[in-house]
Amino acid sequence: MNLRVVFDTSSLVSAAILPDSVPNQALQHAILHERLCVSAETLSELGRVLGLKKFDRYLGLDSRVEFFERVARDSSRGTVPSEVLDDVRGSCRDVKDDQFLALCIAVNADLLVSSDEDLLALNPWRGIRILTPSQFLSQFSI
Repeated sequence: MNLRVVFDTSSLVSAAILPDSVPNQALQHAILHERLCVSAETLSELGRVLGLKKFDRYLGLDSRVEFFERVARDSSRGTVPSEVLDDVRGSCRDVKDDQFLALCIAVNADLLVSSDEDLLALNPWRGIRILTPSQFLSQFSI
């Protein structure tokens, strides 16, 4: 069974800067065994955040760019229609996170992997499970 999985930016950044972390293990599982879904908007946010200087002390910019390119290459692109984004607007107490919920709807995702309490507080949301990277690994890895 290939689950359609969306990762939020916080989990992806943790995976990037901490290669031995649970978020990176969860991401690798999603890439190898499931279907990782992104949109132009979620990729744009990931690129912007990975480019922040505050992460220089954890991982060099070249390595962060390489991580971004790997996520972009190894994921399926979904398009989020404006009416879907309008429909979910305000669902999360942090409106910046609505883009992940909209992507879940647009790609008919099975679950959202997040390290963000604003998203985790919604679990389940419209029938979509929202799990931490650790929960995702424990429930879906072999």
